[in-house]
Amino acid sequence: MTIIRLALLLILFLSTKLQAAQVAIIIDDVGYRHTDKQVLQLPPEVTLSFLPFTPLSHELSVRAHQQGHEIMLHLPMQALNGKAMGTGGIKSNMNQRAINNILDKAMRDVPNATGVNNHMGSYVTQLEQPMQWLMQGLKQRGLFFVDSFTTRFTKAMKAADKAKVPNLKRSVFLDNDISQQGLEHQFQQIIKLSKTHDRFIVIAHPYLETIEYLKNNLSRLKQHNIQVTSVAQLLAERYSDAETSQSALLVK
Repeated sequence: MTIIRLALLLILFLSTKLQAAQVAIIIDDVGYRHTDKQVLQLPPEVTLSFLPFTPLSHELSVRAHQQGHEIMLHLPMQALNGKAMGTGGIKSNMNQRAINNILDKAMRDVPNATGVNNHMGSYVTQLEQPMQWLMQGLKQRGLFFVDSFTTRFTKAMKAADKAKVPNLKRSVFLDNDISQQGLEHQFQQIIKLSKTHDRFIVIAHPYLETIEYLKNNLSRLKQHNIQVTSVAQLLAERYSDAETSQSALLVK
């Protein structure tokens, strides 16, 4: 039976390597500026994450959903630097009821959201209690979570696992530098990462430079056997692989 077990693991390994690497590209911070409407020019494979209670968040998220984009809620969270979060943010001193109240209001503003990622949050994502309450709220609403990974001390994914909320974390920020050289450098990082990772998440922002760059360069990913897909698809495959691997290891 050991041979069967090894064969199953080998099949799993080979099938994974033959498949294209998959990347979910999330454009977050959407909703503030009139120019954010330009995100609708991106192909529907690109995920859009909306800041709640911003001038365009409701209207634009509805239009984007109609065009086939995966919609997320870009939920403000307290940062270490004390920078203002904007309306509807998660603070360290909030109780469970307050967090649930924010989620309810934010989901009404961005009604088609299937998941959440954090806007800022370098402080509050390090705290166990608010993260546990947040993840319980996401579980009740059937939402997934993407950790924008603004601090290496984050406890958000641990809390998500405990609450059985499907989750992933950001691997690459595309546009910390919006010059053509900066964008191309990070684009090359995506290509490099695809050689060692089957699936990962890239976060970018609705800068006009970023949108134009993606419009002109997304097609290049296919040349490197990289497929742009939704976060939901990445999560489905991540948890499917985990179940398959566990089953293979249980064969005796």
